[in-house]
Amino acid sequence: MTHRPSAPGPARRSRLLVLIAALSTVAGACGNSPESPAVSQSSAPSTSPSAAASPAASASSGPVSSASADQVYTTIEGQVVDIRGLPRVDVKRQTIDEAALKTLSAQDFDADNPADYLAANDRLYRALGLIPADGDVRSYFLDLIGVSAQGFYRPQAKTLFVVSRTGQIDGNDRFTFSHEYDHALQDAAFTIFHDPERFRDQSDESMARAGLYEGDATLLMTQWAIANLDAAGTQDIIRAANDPDLAAVMTRTPQIITDNLTFPYQAGLMFVQAAFASGGWRAVDKLYADPPRSTEQVLHPEKYTSGEEPVAVTIPPSLAKDLGAGWSVAFQDTFGEAQFATWLREGGVAAAVAADAAAGWGGDRLAVVNGPAGAWAVVMDTVWDTPADAQAFQTAADTAVKQAGGEAGTFIGAGGTTRWVVIANDLKVFGRVANVLGLAG
Repeated sequence: MTHRPSAPGPARRSRLLVLIAALSTVAGACGNSPESPAVSQSSAPSTSPSAAASPAASASSGPVSSASADQVYTTIEGQVVDIRGLPRVDVKRQTIDEAALKTLSAQDFDADNPADYLAANDRLYRALGLIPADGDVRSYFLDLIGVSAQGFYRPQAKTLFVVSRTGQIDGNDRFTFSHEYDHALQDAAFTIFHDPERFRDQSDESMARAGLYEGDATLLMTQWAIANLDAAGTQDIIRAANDPDLAAVMTRTPQIITDNLTFPYQAGLMFVQAAFASGGWRAVDKLYADPPRSTEQVLHPEKYTSGEEPVAVTIPPSLAKDLGAGWSVAFQDTFGEAQFATWLREGGVAAAVAADAAAGWGGDRLAVVNGPAGAWAVVMDTVWDTPADAQAFQTAADTAVKQAGGEAGTFIGAGGTTRWVVIANDLKVFGRVANVLGLAG
């Protein structure tokens, strides 16, 4: 798959197949029942699971030696091309162990997340109460990736990696390879991986774009598994998904980290399936000419189809100057419907209510500002589809801010559809920021 650190701004994505996301969505489709939540038999490739079970045409049930990996992977490449319908490409491929995964993940994470950028993300999530006051995104993310990542694709290096935890190439590794090879096909056919820096401060749009390419690859690997993986190979996948080390790390990982990490695979799969149902893989291909611009469009494909674009929102450019000497804007970003739903839910709002409140999202912009003597604030300017949607969000947010990591409150903005959220290190700074934004009184 394809994805970079999801929690510190989903814009910072490398291409990772994450076990907890993809396998929880599609593992059921790899077994004996072709009618699965992930894909129905009518949308599977024409080769039936039984006909594909011969050793010459499919992945065998048991693991193979590493020496045979190239032959196995070359066979899978042809199968993926037949399903996906994109031109075959040559790609470098490596099988690595978990220790190498952890080393490479840390290197990628640190290269993609400068210290000041990461510190601002930590401050944002701490302020919102999404991670503990002493928690840091880097540790959570790398711990989770270390046990959940199954493979990744590096577009710049044109290299595909499969993480083998058994020392051999088993059914789970073949499953992973089919997904990663689809990313190589996407990379050759489309521009979706070009210029990732353009989305550094547009996390919501970056997460939405990831929903396209990860949803594509998740649907592809599901179809590949239905046609080419037998029951023993499926058991390899199930064993990997039930790893107790993964369960332990999941238990201690904040929900915002896991939600951001899994969104492209789970919500993205549903988004891509909606297009696939209307016209097969050619309809999916057309999405790359106009990728989704918000998680709202991914969560509600009808809004993508109708062209409902996110509302552009800007933080006042004079904010730091107006706050006075020693103040600076450390970070700006867009939060989006998906993250708002997580924040509200984690802030104590019932899951269904949180989802409904976030669904009226129209646009937003947030800023983290730092001041003298350790002062700080987070400001979020949000726009909602209707006044009723804005009020629903405010009602939910008034509950969530009680869990904030600072002095916090919501404000009604201009026009009836605008709501502000302000969080600061203390009451004095909170009042100062609210005054500067024209919200107090």
